[in-house]
Amino acid sequence: MLGRRLLSFALLLAAASGPALAAKTPANPDAQQAARHKALLQYQKDLVSVTATQADPIPLMGAALLARPLQDQPDFNSYHTLIDRAAAAQGAGPEISWVQLSDCDAKAQDCPNTDALAKLVQQAPDNAAVWLLKLGQDIRDGKNDDARQDLAKAAAAKVYDDYTGATLKALSNTVTTLPPPTNVVGPLSSMNGADVQLALVFGLAEGQPQPALQATSRLCEENADKPSVKADCLKLGKLLEWGSSPLARSLGLHLREVLDDDTAQQEDAKRLRRNLVWQVQSFSQLSMRAKGDTSIAQHLLKLARSGGTQMSLVLTALHDYNMPVDAPSDWEPGKAG
Repeated sequence: MLGRRLLSFALLLAAASGPALAAKTPANPDAQQAARHKALLQYQKDLVSVTATQADPIPLMGAALLARPLQDQPDFNSYHTLIDRAAAAQGAGPEISWVQLSDCDAKAQDCPNTDALAKLVQQAPDNAAVWLLKLGQDIRDGKNDDARQDLAKAAAAKVYDDYTGATLKALSNTVTTLPPPTNVVGPLSSMNGADVQLALVFGLAEGQPQPALQATSRLCEENADKPSVKADCLKLGKLLEWGSSPLARSLGLHLREVLDDDTAQQEDAKRLRRNLVWQVQSFSQLSMRAKGDTSIAQHLLKLARSGGTQMSLVLTALHDYNMPVDAPSDWEPGKAG
């Protein structure tokens, strides 16, 4: 059940962000599409080249994220080199290590990057997202006792942050260093390239590693008859309800709905989860409008540059455009807004 709920959130957020334009080739491109795609790739490469000259970790992180989907990058401007430079730079924090999790070989089943995960455990021991990421790895490797300890540490954590907010900030600052050229925007476009920048920022941010939320849900529900596990899951759920992402908040509310013995708590969690789906769907609609409205696109980029979390960005955007955060009484998930 939770799997479908998490999938619905992921699909809505993907619709909100759009694809990472330069990372994908249009299907059956004609000559004009092919030329624009080539120009878009060059724009992305130019952004990497300009930003890679900096020495601070966050700009280097932004450059690395832009470089990750690019093919045939020179070694000095490759994702691997840039994220290594970011990690070695003075002031590098756990958000850099989180991005470094993807510096691995998926075909060799070497993901996420084990060194980056070990570093994260040291850098952010009070972040539940780190322990839920480790929980997924331990379950995959058959280390069930370790996974149980991961759950306990996640429940005892002080925050949940998957660093999507930091990723959006790094990317949005990076894409604004150069305006998209006319052959990328299109000579008849009135968007001034804001739609291109927005799609790059939100599209590339979607590719970040995610904690094992579904595995956590299964672990909690399959062991709900064990008092210590149930207690940790309910404690974790309260933390996740205030987590950095809609997906984390969804899991937190789900755990309260299925594990709490109080019927009133179950109904309250169900109501809040319904509102959460409404919020994400409303943000998706706003983001679709941004593709044809320069002011909305620029405002969403501004919100991304301001930092915060993915959840705070969603709620702030809805507030700024006077969009309600509570679902209408006659609305149900799956219905059009």
